[in-house]
This record gives sequence, structure tokens and C-alpha cells, in this order.
Amino acid sequence: MTDQAWMSAVLNAARPRAIAALVRYFRDLDVAEEAFQEACLRALKAWPTNGPPRDPAAWLVMVARNSGIDHARRARRHSPLPDDDRAVSDLSDHEGPAVERIDAADYRDDILRLMFICCHPELPATQQIALALRIVSGLSVAQIARAFLVSDAAMEQRITRAKARVAKAAVAFETPGTVERAERLATVAAMVYLLFNEGYTVPGPGSDDKSALADEAIRLARLLLQLYPAEPELMGLAALLLLQHARAPARIDANGEPVLLAEQDRSLWRRPLIAEGLALVDKAMRHRRPGPYQLQAAIAALHAHSVSAEETDWDQIDLLYGALERMTPSPVVTLNRAVAVAKARGPAAALDMIEPLAVPLTGYFYFHGARGSFLAELGRTSEAREAFGRAISLARSPTEAAHVRRELDRLSQTATAG
Repeated sequence: MTDQAWMSAVLNAARPRAIAALVRYFRDLDVAEEAFQEACLRALKAWPTNGPPRDPAAWLVMVARNSGIDHARRARRHSPLPDDDRAVSDLSDHEGPAVERIDAADYRDDILRLMFICCHPELPATQQIALALRIVSGLSVAQIARAFLVSDAAMEQRITRAKARVAKAAVAFETPGTVERAERLATVAAMVYLLFNEGYTVPGPGSDDKSALADEAIRLARLLLQLYPAEPELMGLAALLLLQHARAPARIDANGEPVLLAEQDRSLWRRPLIAEGLALVDKAMRHRRPGPYQLQAAIAALHAHSVSAEETDWDQIDLLYGALERMTPSPVVTLNRAVAVAKARGPAAALDMIEPLAVPLTGYFYFHGARGSFLAELGRTSEAREAFGRAISLARSPTEAAHVRRELDRLSQTATAG
């Protein structure tokens, strides 16, 4: 690894810890971010000559803190910080005292607080994700804009509005209590899950940037698990993301078209990610405190264990979706369960299950696609065409529409052969 690549990796890894500590100190997202960027610039100048400090994150915090204070004093027309033992120069390696102050407990609470600030309940989900990507992950506005398929200006405005709403809400910076910490952790986990889903959507324009979002979600899930290693739902969340993302190389064919799970070449699935995910599922289940992420991870694990779609234990997947349905009732969960029911008990049973979902999921692409598939299997061609046509009208991307059109072509071929 080159010096430049090493430094980039170290700065990225240190960012959450450093930004979190600076936000606690300055109580301002913009000031913390600007101070951290200044510290990074100084690190790029100092470290190649003097070598890396013992604790890069602590060095960055100390330099950034002094830089931020100096900038604030200059802005108020005060004299700069005196060159005494409290200041850290660009060439110093005096991070030892900072290490003592940024202990494990502070680090954990700082990171959780920073993520929770980005997930403030007054922010829409899209703003939560954008703010977390900018503040916690350090992605540029341009990178985030490409991933969300919006202009740089629109994304800059979205992030600015999010920061303004956070400031207006007067978010508390004190260490959260036990109950509040659990609530915050659930909110943060939901943000990471939404972030992954944003990156895991059907490929299209900007698919490389969307894949980067999925990678970042996995990094954040691992970070949360590092902070709370005994929390089974975080194990389940990390496992779910790993097992889902392991399929990425098989989800797209040579023409850039999406490939359904049943038709994927499973030899392309990334086995190291699967092994890590399966180990986390087993570890989580031993805690005997099941939650939604653990159940979804268990479903993904059954797919990962199966050498083909035909050998998948659909009955067990049906049972797991049933448990998930009871724990978090949702029309989408029922729709997913219906797919397993179709495999285990046939399309007629699945169709009966989803008929009550027609109203709540009337504008949902996957409902009409699944319904069309069940109808086609039952030989109800005319109704299947109508359902597929509705799905095409709701498609969010050309690739989704192209997939449904292939289903319509199959119907036509079957009718002609008949």
C-alpha cells in the first residue's frame, strides 16, 4: 500500500471517532467538520516526514480542537492561542493526554451521539442518510448526489437544511441514559438499514455510487457492533447486510440486467462475506433474544446455505417470515412471505395471501410483479398481463421495467406455443 493510500485509509478510519469528539467539544457540526478537515491537511503534510503518531485519531482531535479554537478567536478578533503546552503543532506527537481523555466509554457515547444527531427524528429519512454520509462517513457532496441521482446543488441544499434543523432542534450533547441509549441505538440501526437499502436497489444510472452506499452501510454496521459487541440485534443487522451484499456479483447479467435470486449463479456469491454473516447469525441466535434484523438475517442465511433455489428450505423461510410478520406487521413482510408460500404450497395459496394487500400496496411495484407471477403460474394469462402492465407503470428504473417486459414476453411465448 502506498503512503498516500495508507494515509487515506487511516484518516477515513479515524473520522467517526475524531468528528464525534469534536462535535462534543464544539457542539456544532460545521465547526467540527471544518476543524477535522484542517487537521487532515496538517496530517498530510506532517506524517510523511515525521511518521504517523501512536494514535492518529487522538492526534487529529488535538490538532483539530486547537485549530477550531484558534479560528474562533481570530473570528472574534482575539489573539491566537499561545504557543504553550496546551497547543499541538503540526509536527508534534503529543496525543498521549488526549488518549487518556478519549477513553472507551467516551468514544462509544460520542459515536452514538454523532450518529443519533444525524438521525434526529425531525429529519426525513433521506436527510438522515445524507447527513450521516457527509458527517460520519466523510463522503463528498458530489459522491452523495450521484448515489441519490440528484444534482450537487440539490444535495448541498438537502444537507444544509438538515444541519439547520438539527441546530434549531437544540440537540442535547450530554451522555444519554440507559433507556435513551437503547432508543437511539434502534434509530441509528434503522438509518444504517435504510442506507444499505438505498445502495442495494435495482442497478441503473449511478449504480457504482449506490454500491458504495451499501459498502458504507456495512462499515457503519461493523462499527456499531464494535461499540456494542454483545447486542444481538446489531449482530443480526450486520449479518443481514453481509449476506445480502454477498450476492452482488450475481445480481446483474452481462447486459446489465437484474437477475432474480432463483436464477443467480451462486458460484459468484462472495463466500468470505457469507462466512462472516453466518457466524454472526449463529452468535446472535445463542442470545435467545430474537428481533427483526435477526429474523431477516436467518432468512438470508437459509438462502446462503442452499446450493440452488430448488433446494431452499421454503417451509422454514415461511415460518421465519411468519414470526417476522407477528413481530413487525407490515404488508411488505406479508408480500415477502407470500413468495415463500408460493414455493412451499403453490401460487394459489400465495395469491390468496396477498389479495387483502391490494389496497395498501396499490402503488408498490413489487406487489403487482409478484401478483403477475402467481397469476401466470396459474395460467390466468389475461390477469397476469394486467398485473405486469401495472407493475411497469410503477417501475422506478428502466431495469425494473425491462424485467417485467421479459415476463410479458414469456407469457406471449407460452400462449403462442399453446
